[in-house]
Amino acid sequence: MINGLTLLCLLLMTGGLTYIIVQRHVAHLTRTPWWWLWLVLMTPPLSAGGWVIVSGQDPPLTFMVLLVLISFSLYYTLLQAGRIPPPSPSETKAAEASEQPTVESTVATPVEPVRAKAPPRPLDRDEEARLQQCFPWSIYYLQNLEYRPQAVICRGQLRAEPETAYTTIRTNIEAQFGERFLVMFQDGQAGKPFFALVPNPYLSASSLGTKTSRPTPRSNAPEASRPGLALVLLATTLLTTVLAGVELSGANANGSAGSVAFEQALFSAGIPYGLAILAILGLRELGRYLSAQRYQLRASLPYFIPLPPLPSLPGPGTLGAFAQIRSAIPNRKALFDLGFSGAIGGFLPALPLLFWGFVHSTPVVLATVANPTNPGAVSIEAFDPRLSIVTAVVSKLALGSAFSGDMVLRLHPVAVAALLGLVVTALNLVPVGQLDGGHIVHAMFGQRMGTNIGRVSRLLVLGLAMLGVQPWLLFWGLLLLFMPSADQPALNNVTELDGTRDLLGLLALSLLLLLILPMPKFLGSVIGL
Repeated sequence: MINGLTLLCLLLMTGGLTYIIVQRHVAHLTRTPWWWLWLVLMTPPLSAGGWVIVSGQDPPLTFMVLLVLISFSLYYTLLQAGRIPPPSPSETKAAEASEQPTVESTVATPVEPVRAKAPPRPLDRDEEARLQQCFPWSIYYLQNLEYRPQAVICRGQLRAEPETAYTTIRTNIEAQFGERFLVMFQDGQAGKPFFALVPNPYLSASSLGTKTSRPTPRSNAPEASRPGLALVLLATTLLTTVLAGVELSGANANGSAGSVAFEQALFSAGIPYGLAILAILGLRELGRYLSAQRYQLRASLPYFIPLPPLPSLPGPGTLGAFAQIRSAIPNRKALFDLGFSGAIGGFLPALPLLFWGFVHSTPVVLATVANPTNPGAVSIEAFDPRLSIVTAVVSKLALGSAFSGDMVLRLHPVAVAALLGLVVTALNLVPVGQLDGGHIVHAMFGQRMGTNIGRVSRLLVLGLAMLGVQPWLLFWGLLLLFMPSADQPALNNVTELDGTRDLLGLLALSLLLLLILPMPKFLGSVIGL
C-alpha cells in the first residue's frame, strides 16, 4: 500500500505522460477528440487509485486485467472510428508534381534570389470577386480578405442584426460555392465580428480542390446511426446492469445462479436496478439525440457501454452511454439545447426514481453501523443523504419522521441507480469544455467568457475535493485539469440567446450547486436533519 500523496503524484505523472503521448502523436491521426482517448487510457489507473482511496486495499488483479482490456479495446475503436483517411495516390502524385521546380533550357540565365513560396490561395480571382458580391453593404460592409492556410477571413463592419447578417451571407455564399465551405461567424477583437470560410470537413478531400459549386460528400463517412449496434449494446448493457443489481443485493454470497436467493435478488434488485439505470442514461442521451434531430444534425443513436460485474465485486454494470454528433453546430441556441437537454434528460427521470428508492431504503442509526464510512465518503450500506442538498431534501420528503439526523440509509438498488444518474448529471453540468455545462455557459456568455468560466470551475471542483468538502469529486477534478476548457465554436457564434434560454441556463447551473454542495446546517435544522 502507498500513501495518498504518493498515489496522487503517480496519477499526475501518469496522466501527464499519457497526455503528451496522445496530444502530440495521436491527435492528428483522428477526428475523435483527443481528451476522449486520454480519458479512456486513464480509466484503469484512475479506477485503481479510486479503489485504494475508498477501500484502503489494492484492487483485485482480475478486475484490473478486465478493465485494461476494455479500456484498450474502446481506445482502439474510438481511434479507428474517427481516423483521418490518407490522401489518395492521385492526390499525392499531383501534390508532388506541383512542388517540383520547372526546368527550362536557358543559357546564362542570371540567378535570382530564392523567395519564400506563398501559400496556395483557396480562391482564384474570379471566385474572390464572386465572394465579395455575397456581402451586401447594407448587411455587412466587407473591407478586406485575409487568406489563412485553412480559412478565408472576411473582415468588415456589421450593419444589421447578427442573425439576419449570418443567414443572408451564408445563403449567398452557398448559392455561389455550394457546400464547399462552412460559413462561420465569430466574435473578433474590439467587438467586431468577422466571417470565416473553412473547407467543409464533411466532404471528400478530392472534391474540395475542385472549382465545382457542389462538391461530393465524403464517401467513407461513417453512418450517422447504426441501429443494430445500438440494440446489441443496449441488450448487453441490460444484462450487465441486471447482474450488477444482483451483486449489489448480496445474492452472490447467499447462493449461486439458479438458487432461490439468486432468483429473489434477480426480481427484487437486479431487474429494477438495470431498468432504472438504463432509463436514466438512455433518456439523457435520447434528449441530446432528439435535439440534434431538431437542428438536422448528423448524430448517432445512444450507444451504451457495458461493464460486466465480477463475483464479490459490485459495480455499476455500465460505463454510461453516448450519442456522437457528427455535424457542425449551427448556432449558440442549438449548442444550448444540446447541453440542456442532456442535463435535464438525465435529471428528470432520476428524481422520482430517487424518491421511490429512498422510500424502499432502510433507515439505520449511524451508531449501530458496524464499519461507518469517513465523512464525505459514499457507502451503499450507510449512505448519508446530507452529502447533497438534493438528496437531503428528497430523503426527508420520502421518509418523513422515520428519518432523523442521527440516521443513515441502507440503499435500495433503485436508489443506487438514481444516485448514479444524479452523479452523471452533476459531473456533466460542470461548465468545462464540451461537457453539458460547458455547452451551456458557452451559449449564454460566448466562447471566450465560457472558456474563462471553465478554467475557474475546474479549480473550484478540485478545491472542493482537496479541502474535504466532497472527496468523491477528487478524480473528476483531476480529469478536468486535462480536459480542454474551450468548447468548439458554433457556426454562428455571435447571435446571443433569448431570455428564456438564459433563465433555463441559470437554473441548470443552480442545479449543479444543489447536487454537489453538502446540505448546510441551517437547512438541516429547518427540515429536521
